[in-house]
Amino acid sequence: MVPRFYNTLTRDKADFRPLDPSHVRMYVCGPTVYDRAHIGNARPLIVFDVLFRLLQELYRTSARVTYVRNITDVEDKINARAAERFPEMEPVAGIRRLTEETYQGFREDVGALGCLPPTVEPRATEHIAEMIAINERLLASGNAYLSEGHVLFSVPSMADYGRLSQRPLDEMQAGARVEVESYKRDPMDFVLWKPSNPSEPGWNSPWGYGRPGWHIECSAMAWKHLGETFDIHGGGIDLVFPHHENEIAQSRCAFHQPVMASVWMHNGFLQAEGEKMSKSLGNFVTIRELLADWPGEVLRLTMLKTHYRQPIDWTLKSLEESARTLDDWYWFARDLTASSPDHAVLEALADDLNTPKAIAELHGLRNAAQRSGAEADLARFVGSLRFLGFLGESAEAWAARKKEAAGVDQAAVEALVAARLAARNAKNFAESDRLRDELAALGVILKDSKDPKTGAFRTEWEVRR
Repeated sequence: MVPRFYNTLTRDKADFRPLDPSHVRMYVCGPTVYDRAHIGNARPLIVFDVLFRLLQELYRTSARVTYVRNITDVEDKINARAAERFPEMEPVAGIRRLTEETYQGFREDVGALGCLPPTVEPRATEHIAEMIAINERLLASGNAYLSEGHVLFSVPSMADYGRLSQRPLDEMQAGARVEVESYKRDPMDFVLWKPSNPSEPGWNSPWGYGRPGWHIECSAMAWKHLGETFDIHGGGIDLVFPHHENEIAQSRCAFHQPVMASVWMHNGFLQAEGEKMSKSLGNFVTIRELLADWPGEVLRLTMLKTHYRQPIDWTLKSLEESARTLDDWYWFARDLTASSPDHAVLEALADDLNTPKAIAELHGLRNAAQRSGAEADLARFVGSLRFLGFLGESAEAWAARKKEAAGVDQAAVEALVAARLAARNAKNFAESDRLRDELAALGVILKDSKDPKTGAFRTEWEVRR
């Protein structure tokens, strides 16, 4: 099976062929660790986790897959937030404390979303030597220049700058919110290295004590762990310009390569209840806040119901629908073994990560497995769910957490459910109906069905939200 992906660089979908048939390499821009990740940040985490899983499955016998997702732990927003939160601390110590605390929270959130750890998770501060080396290459080639203690990339020195975003120069200038500083030769030139004062993080360099610009960080980490060119670069659509455009410029000019990455993949925006998510509108919500009310798998499924290149409208209704779907999947898949994922699910994902189609295939698998009761069908359904990052806990734990959150007396409900089941088995339908009504008054919904493996009648219950 040869996957096909849409490439932002070429604006078309094409067969994917690794540059090195024995090693598939992917880089995705990770978080800047100054604040809790919001739900919009979760989208690339989940999307490219699915891509990582797919590549591992498709190339498991022919190639190893390396997934690099960086951590930006030096950046001006970090400096400002550390000064705000820890004014009593020495500045560099405050920055270190902020980035460590934020990174640990990020790891917990990503784990709750069902994402696999990347192969490598490099930190920007551990790659200063590589950043300095790229700057030296760019200065030597004439693509960069020194000015007032800064190293700047000269955009006019690159004839085809702007290929990724395909936007007119004046539009790019507006999109970049360019500040025309006195040390710039051209308004579009961007900083590769800048001086630091004693209260800011910095490193010794051939140009004095300073710190890197944002864009150079990803070029350096990608080079260190994936080489001068690699297969796939991913991230949110908001990073196309200027970040990814500038990454391409730095890396191509430093290493004299026609491309930085063969395929550029970008996920679409996320809006909340029909509106753009922003702090000013009051609909800006973090992953951690959502996890207080919803299991991570509900957030994951809600993301995957929309194709990654399309915008998502994040709504309460969609979360509720995802929760009901997962309730059913957990109930149906309990005590079942898993096999390899279904071929149709893989085919859907191989077609530019068509997750809506893959989820439709999951529903079809579930229904087919219930009809047939065949061990192979049941195992393929469960294997496909696990492959996509679902069923990360036991069915009992899933149900127990939901019931506990509902605040009902579980022991009392279980007794009523058992009494109703006994009445039904005894064909005392009047008593069975009475007990169902009593449970309904408590907000308890019953689900009667046959066990897909044994055919035995059973009843599950949940509390209406």
